[in-house]
Amino acid sequence: MNKEIKPAPGASQRRGPCPLKGCHPIQEDSPDRSPAGKFDDEDYPAYSMGHAAEILGVTQAFLRSLDAAKLLTPGRSEGGHRRYSRYQLRLAARARELIDQGTALDSACRIIILEDQLAEARRINAELQHTHRPNSDPGPAAG
Repeated sequence: MNKEIKPAPGASQRRGPCPLKGCHPIQEDSPDRSPAGKFDDEDYPAYSMGHAAEILGVTQAFLRSLDAAKLLTPGRSEGGHRRYSRYQLRLAARARELIDQGTALDSACRIIILEDQLAEARRINAELQHTHRPNSDPGPAAG
């Protein structure tokens, strides 16, 4: 059965807590939404809640708590079931790690959001440095 996956009402298509501007969701008409593109798309909500919980070794209630805390906004199937992407599974695994170390849920969520923002800022910085890098050729020598 091939059901279309839709984001939760009011949720962005983005994979998780990317509060930085410039996050680029994959549009439905994008060629990356083809069946082959979905295999490599870490933002595609491919995992049911039960499967996600099994992969992570957590309870479904834990995943719901991350949704309630606004760390994750899982996609929804036509039937309204939560669907998680690989990116969201990584965030949930990081949350579990922090909570297991004694960090409160709200603090763990804030840490993860800040880590995500930092990673995105570093990615943008590296991209800008690459595109604006001066040529290593100094040109003709003045004489």
